[in-house]
Amino acid sequence: MNIYIVFDSEGGHTKALAQAIADGAARIDGAVVHLRSVEEADVYALADMDAIIWGSPGHFGTISSGLKQWIDKLGYLWAEGKLINKIGAVFCTTATEHGGLEATLLNLITPMLHHGMIIAGLPGNIPENATYGSYYGVGVACPIDSAEVISEQGRQLGMALGERVAGLTARFVK
Repeated sequence: MNIYIVFDSEGGHTKALAQAIADGAARIDGAVVHLRSVEEADVYALADMDAIIWGSPGHFGTISSGLKQWIDKLGYLWAEGKLINKIGAVFCTTATEHGGLEATLLNLITPMLHHGMIIAGLPGNIPENATYGSYYGVGVACPIDSAEVISEQGRQLGMALGERVAGLTARFVK
């Protein structure tokens, strides 16, 4: 079961969240996690993946230009239906609690819906998510004036999303 995680990171916060998601996915037997920055990520590899998770810093409630440029290369996959019925999930980081986390997550989900992917959010029965998260994916505020790259709550949420995506994907991949 192949899980591809693609991220754009500018200050290390989104990279830390991507790593937490990868760690969570790796907890599920049979999961092979491919963690790539947008600079390394291969759009051609997506056709062979079972699940795709992508994330970026939130820029005024939308996707960073780095990840958006990478997503814009997926047109041929859309034309050939190569991502239909693959599991998808999203994540983002912002500098403030009200920095557009949910708007960014929704903007990240939209291309997945266009590709016919099955979106995996994060349910409210996860304690950290009920008080700190979002149902659309994982959005974490990482204040720029903090020495902490990502909070422990943020890391736990990332791990929960990775584990959820890998667990759901295992149900589809036999």
